[in-house]
Amino acid sequence: MTPNDLQNLAASIGVRIETAQLPDDRDGEYDHPARTIRIRPGLHARHHRCVLAHELGHAAFGDVPSLHGPVNAKQERRAEEWAAMRLISLDDYQRAEIIHGGHAGAMALELGVMRSTVLAYRAALIRLGGTVYLRPRMGIGQWDQRLQVAS
Repeated sequence: MTPNDLQNLAASIGVRIETAQLPDDRDGEYDHPARTIRIRPGLHARHHRCVLAHELGHAAFGDVPSLHGPVNAKQERRAEEWAAMRLISLDDYQRAEIIHGGHAGAMALELGVMRSTVLAYRAALIRLGGTVYLRPRMGIGQWDQRLQVAS
């Protein structure tokens, strides 16, 4: 998804996007009651796109911060995976993996995303023999994509 696609998605679900000074440990945040995403100004375009997609993931799930650390960790992983699934296609991932020998940093540059986005995408893949499954779930035929690869 392009930055415009992400902005259109936000508008379609009633979420505003604004720039704001944030604590040093944050590049973005989602405020569910206000239906607002705030992003630190001055981020590199690739970083801005990934932060926006990540925060849209929080919006998609209606995430609110919890006092329970494991809940927050789950929300962060889920938002990062949601973003990765929208920013990277399986074909593009496969091509970048071949070109860069699986080096996540080089793949991130190739794909126009952050390294953490590549790692989240990679975590959503399962390789079984000569087959790669994207977001597998329980049951026969329950995956988003399946690709035959050399074993």
